[in-house]
Amino acid sequence: MPRFTPFPALRYCDRTIDDVIAPPYDVLSEVDIDALNARSAFNITHVDVPRETAGPQRYVRAGNVLREWIDAGVVDFDDSPTFTIYRMRFIDATGAPRDIAGVLGGLEVVDDGAGGVLPHERVTPKASTDRLDLTRATQANMSPIWGLSLAAGLTDLLAEPGEHLSSVTVDGVEHVVERVSDAGRVAAIAEKVGSDDVLIADGHHRYGISRTFRDEVRASGITNAHVEDTLAFVSELVADQLSVEAIHRLYTDIDFDGLRSALGTSFDLSDAGTPTADTLAAMEADGKLCLIGPDGTGQWLTPKLGAFDEVRSLDGAWLEHVLAEVAHSVTYQHGVTNVVEAVTSGAATGAVLIRPVSVAEIERTAREGLLMPPKSTFFTPKLRTGLVVRSVV
Repeated sequence: MPRFTPFPALRYCDRTIDDVIAPPYDVLSEVDIDALNARSAFNITHVDVPRETAGPQRYVRAGNVLREWIDAGVVDFDDSPTFTIYRMRFIDATGAPRDIAGVLGGLEVVDDGAGGVLPHERVTPKASTDRLDLTRATQANMSPIWGLSLAAGLTDLLAEPGEHLSSVTVDGVEHVVERVSDAGRVAAIAEKVGSDDVLIADGHHRYGISRTFRDEVRASGITNAHVEDTLAFVSELVADQLSVEAIHRLYTDIDFDGLRSALGTSFDLSDAGTPTADTLAAMEADGKLCLIGPDGTGQWLTPKLGAFDEVRSLDGAWLEHVLAEVAHSVTYQHGVTNVVEAVTSGAATGAVLIRPVSVAEIERTAREGLLMPPKSTFFTPKLRTGLVVRSVV
């Protein structure tokens, strides 16, 4: 089972938190970064998102900026190892209220395949060394991964408020941060998370980078316990907390007629009209997918009887099965509007809207030691960066 440890959290001192935190680095556009940089000279993006235009020394400069903030008292460490309860309250896409309660701590970095900390989907490789270069330069974990604990009762353990530090509402989501320093409660949280597997919901690449960084430090001959863990937000895998949306499929390197013909071998096609939010509801209700063509209109994809009897009941797995012998390329996109725009603009030949994976299926897949296709799930809302930074020195 994975180790989960408290640490002296590095936090902002006396700042309006909305001015200094940011969404995760990998969802930010250049325009977003400009706006966040301009909001405050101390916005976390000045460290977490070094600009490529600044040249090869941008990571060194990011590390220097973080150290300057520490020296100047912009950020400071907790006096003792702590956990941080992080709550997110919002109304999800279906109109249902959600109240996610998780805890920020140091999650053990385990070897690939060792168990304890489990991937839930195959990961598309990234050639970029950006996060590794940043970790080397800052000697810190800047952005948490999101882990889902299979330990029943974690939510109940986090129900009692900790020491309130800050709260802010961004894009309809209330983010609340509370510190836990009581030794007894810290020990109880660590024991609970460490009693069962943790499934990586978001941040597979960052977790892999933490493993690479750990191995680098080990190979150098330096003994450093801090690199054996990485910053993680861990919440319980329960349906009433999690909001899971789909990441749809965009296809290129195949013409639309060829894509439609290939899909027609396993699906019955019928007119679906122009895709809207109601399209997703109809897909969920009727167990079907939706193909989007170059003119922006849709066609229902209803599975033929018996077509997927030997395939796991996941839309992404169905599509991989149907197109396994067909030359094509696939990328991934969240949001119906974004998908339609990609196809009508010519950026993609065609697209398929898929349904969200259920929490029950996520847990079943994890318990069986299997992996879903890449980009099977989109967990919302996204965790904010800058609420807590974890030093690895």
